[in-house]
Amino acid sequence: MKNEVAVVIVGAGPAGLATSACLNLLSISNIILERENCCASLWRHRAYDRLNLHLAKEFCHLPHMPHPPTAPTFIPKKDFIQYLEDYVSHFDVKPKYCRMVESAAFDGKAKRWCVMATNSESGVAEEYSCRFLVVATGENSKEFIPDVPGLESFNGEVLHSSKYKSGSKYSGKAVLVVGCGNSGMEIAYDLANYGAKSSILVRSPFHVLTKEIVQLGMTLLKSSPRNMVDDLVLSLGKLHFGDMSKYGIVSPSKGPFYLKETTGKSPVIDVGTLKKIESGDIQVLPELKRVDGNEAIFANGNSHRFDAIVFATGYRSTARKWLKEDDYLLNQDGMPKHDFPNHWKGKNGLYCAGFSRRGLAGLSMDAQNVANDIKMCYNNEM
Repeated sequence: MKNEVAVVIVGAGPAGLATSACLNLLSISNIILERENCCASLWRHRAYDRLNLHLAKEFCHLPHMPHPPTAPTFIPKKDFIQYLEDYVSHFDVKPKYCRMVESAAFDGKAKRWCVMATNSESGVAEEYSCRFLVVATGENSKEFIPDVPGLESFNGEVLHSSKYKSGSKYSGKAVLVVGCGNSGMEIAYDLANYGAKSSILVRSPFHVLTKEIVQLGMTLLKSSPRNMVDDLVLSLGKLHFGDMSKYGIVSPSKGPFYLKETTGKSPVIDVGTLKKIESGDIQVLPELKRVDGNEAIFANGNSHRFDAIVFATGYRSTARKWLKEDDYLLNQDGMPKHDFPNHWKGKNGLYCAGFSRRGLAGLSMDAQNVANDIKMCYNNEM
C-alpha cells in the first residue's frame, strides 16, 4: 500500500521534530519516519548521565517554543528530553517509529519522491510517495571509531562514547579517552571523579572556554564584529585558565567563533577537566600510534597499560546510504555540499535540516527555512 503525503521527513531528532512542527503550523501534511522506537534517541540512549547543554538556554530551543523563565540557564539532559516531549505534544508531531528507510529516489515523470521503508517491528515493507523530502537524520547518525593498528588485540573494554554512561564502574581502573572535544573532555573528568586513572589523548590544538564566557560571546555576536568577540573571549579564557600549553593543550591561531563559523568545530566548554589535568588526576597523552595487548603506544614513544578505551571520536552521517540520485545537496560523506547559509535546499523538493554544524540554533533556522520554502512552492503549484 502506498502512503501519499506532501512531505516525508526522515529522522525524529530535534531537526525532524522542529521541521514537522513548522509544517504543522502551516497546515502542510507531513510524516516523520524514525528508525528507533522513540524520538531524540541520541539524547535518550546515547548520551552520558552527567550531560548538561553546554550553551545557555536562549541558544538551545526549537522554533516557536522558548524555554520558560524558570528553566535553569544550562539545561540538564533529563530536562531537555522533557522539553522535547512537550514540544512533540504541543505541536502535534506524530512520528512513525521503527521505520528503517531503505531508499529514497525521485520519480521525474511523476515529480514525486518514492521512499521505501521497513517496519522493523513487523518486517513489513512500506512505500511513501511525497512531493517534498527532508533529510533530518543529522550529523550524528552513526558512531565513528578510527582504525588503530592492533586495537583488535586489546584485552580490555573498547567502547564508543555513545555507550558510556558513568564512570562508576571504572573506579581504580586505567581508562584512555580518545578524542578531546566536549564529550571526551567531560568523560575524562567524570572518570577522574569516580576514582579512575583517567587519561585523554590530545592530537591537535583546540580552544577551551567556560560556559559563561561562551554565553557572553554569543550574546555579543548579535551586535559586535566576530573578530572583536573572539579577541575578548580569548583574553577572558587566558585570564581564567592561564597557559595550558605546558600540559599539552595548545590553542589554534584562529579564534573560536571564527572556527565555529568556518569549520563547524566548537570550543571545548570546560566542566572542571582542566583543574583535574593541572592536579595530575587526568593525564594528557599525544597521538595514539598502535595498541599491543593492553599496552597503548604513543607518538612520543612512551607506552601505558589500560583497562578500557573510550572513543569520543564523533559520528558520521549515513544519509547517502539510502538517498539515491542526488548530486546537488549532499556529498559522499552525507554532508551538505554548499556552505551555510545555502546548505539546506536541494533540487526536486529535496531539503536537509540539522546539518549546519551550528547546534540547536542552526537546526531551528533550517526547520523554519525548509517549512517556509515548502509552503511557497506548495502555493505556487496549487
